[in-house]
Amino acid sequence: MKKVKLFFAMFVVLVVSAVVMAFERPVSITNLPAGAQAFVTTHFKGQQVFFAEKNFFECECHLSNGTQIDFSNNGDWKKIDCNDFEIVPASVIPAPIKHFVQANFPGCFVNKIEKKFYGYSVDISNDIELKFNKQGALLRMDD
Repeated sequence: MKKVKLFFAMFVVLVVSAVVMAFERPVSITNLPAGAQAFVTTHFKGQQVFFAEKNFFECECHLSNGTQIDFSNNGDWKKIDCNDFEIVPASVIPAPIKHFVQANFPGCFVNKIEKKFYGYSVDISNDIELKFNKQGALLRMDD
């Protein structure tokens, strides 16, 4: 009986995943939520949206410089992943995190930031990952 329940649960997860993935579709920037459009034009001036796609839960933008931005369907950013040589704009990094990186890692810059349930996960240019709580206090450092 346990095997049947486990098989059924795995089947349901597989079907739901397939349905969600099937509805991921390319869109133009004008079809993204207004908040996402405003975010890109405000914080990534001079960059063009190279590719965008949308599904039931989120939107994803790829910019001409290689940056990928994930948004929730209401237009709030969830993750900003710049390539190794691009910098996440200082205007989107919470002030305590920005000050921590400047004070403790001079010459380094943030190239990825992601909102998590506990706060923020931040990758900096020297390949160190920093975890911060929602107030910007350091929780953990991984290299």
